[in-house]
Amino acid sequence: MEETGTTRLADILEKHERDLLAAWIEQQLNAVTVRRGLISERDLLQQSRQFLNAFSHAVQSGDLDDIMTPAWEEVRQLLQELSQSRALQGFSSSETAMFIFSLKQPLFSRLSEDRGDDPEALSINLWSCTTLLDKLGLFTTEVYQRSREGIIQRQQQELLELTTPVVKLWEGILALPLVGTLDSARTQVVMENLLERIVDTGAAIAIIDITGVPVVDTLVAQHLLKTVAAARLMGAECIVSGIRPQIAQTIVHLGIELTDILTKATLADAFALALRQSQLRIVSSD
Repeated sequence: MEETGTTRLADILEKHERDLLAAWIEQQLNAVTVRRGLISERDLLQQSRQFLNAFSHAVQSGDLDDIMTPAWEEVRQLLQELSQSRALQGFSSSETAMFIFSLKQPLFSRLSEDRGDDPEALSINLWSCTTLLDKLGLFTTEVYQRSREGIIQRQQQELLELTTPVVKLWEGILALPLVGTLDSARTQVVMENLLERIVDTGAAIAIIDITGVPVVDTLVAQHLLKTVAAARLMGAECIVSGIRPQIAQTIVHLGIELTDILTKATLADAFALALRQSQLRIVSSD
């Protein structure tokens, strides 16, 4: 970039920092995307002041073409922290990017006042400022998107763990009620939770109830077989319950072999079988 453009932008940021900050804050507060309930004016002022200071130092380095250079490290760090925090607070990607884009109008006004008598110099300055802020805005959006993806992945993992509880029915007897589709990712969580509970409780029998599984196809059956095999390696025998007539017909039509696995129609039947295998029985108090 030409030296005059870099120097002029640096001078404006240094001489008019207070006025720019005030105009920028006003611009952010008056934006149609602002949601005051998500961030206080005090926090917004602090974030804006920190960024403007770091932005000014980076501009003084003279390298406005590449924001990934060491001179822009502090700016990138601030934007990364801001994007991550706003992703957690519930801001949208557009609202987060507006933190940067709303700085354009105050900067453009100052550049116009300073270079209004030199259209060519003004054009160069405005273009350089525009491309620079666009790059920073895109960087902010990318960081925000990665943060949101991380949040969604954690939430999905937590949801999987919540929907695959392992319940202790009796001493030495566990139950794993499954609800919903059983895919590869969920099977992994199912196996991990079941094996951990087998180790923790020393259970010898685990009931896997598939009453809430809407469809049992070849893939689901394979996942069940893997879970049973893993439990057996830990010394626990599995009983699969919830085999409805439709599921039984599907298993037969698909030619899936479950001959070495104990199966029952209901969870109650499976529990009764588990008690008998544990040489236990429930008697009436009468």
